[in-house]
Amino acid sequence: MEVVLLPSADDAARMLADAIDALVRRRPDAVLGLATGSSPLLAYEELVDRHRRGSGPSYAAVRAFLLDEYVGLPAGHPQSYRATIERELTGHLDIDPRNVHAPDAGAEDLTDAGRRYDAAIAAAGGVDLQVLGIGTDGHLAFNEPGSSLASRTRLKTLTSRTREDNARFFGGTGDVPRHVMTQGLGTILEARHLVLVASGSGKATAIAAAVEGPLTASCPASVLQLHPHATVLVDEAAGSRLQRRDYYRETFMGKPAWQGL
Repeated sequence: MEVVLLPSADDAARMLADAIDALVRRRPDAVLGLATGSSPLLAYEELVDRHRRGSGPSYAAVRAFLLDEYVGLPAGHPQSYRATIERELTGHLDIDPRNVHAPDAGAEDLTDAGRRYDAAIAAAGGVDLQVLGIGTDGHLAFNEPGSSLASRTRLKTLTSRTREDNARFFGGTGDVPRHVMTQGLGTILEARHLVLVASGSGKATAIAAAVEGPLTASCPASVLQLHPHATVLVDEAAGSRLQRRDYYRETFMGKPAWQGL
């Protein structure tokens, strides 16, 4: 795992945008794994800005898979993750909307829908770069503490803490759905490059547990420790509880330029 400590959230966002930009230029039909929520929003804004200025690559052949989707929201609901990612990113790029996929949270058989979603990712050749955020309790996607480290895309029940965290997107906690379809930790680990971005002191405890704590289902994001190519981008506040900050800075500064992220 590579941990990159950066001065600000804007710096972390630009580095994530650079990684996505470089991948799409290198492989125009890349498969992106997209997270929603506040963590990657600045990076998405940077990608959209580059595209509008004509300095970014074409996304015409890119395929994208979302991490999760709420269960029980009507089609087209503004807080569905399909609508959110279109509003924040894909609707401003030249990506074909038919190439943006989300778990089928409206299916009659949600167990089968999870299997079909994993199969669709595999049929696309797997995810090249998976964007990730982290919850204040260490959850990854909607894999809450206690989730199996080998889990696949499936139905999950949200904890009250996660529903409170997401209440700002709805009219209050009572309006946040209780269930989601989410990629499992085992599904996420199959992506070729995982890039987690976090900012702010509110994420510091979760980042420290994920990066330097034990591998445990009590902190689902600690599963990144198992991945051969995982990158954690944090600002100073989010990285403030890391014990090996000097080591991370030293190794990143001494990294050969040709390696990239």
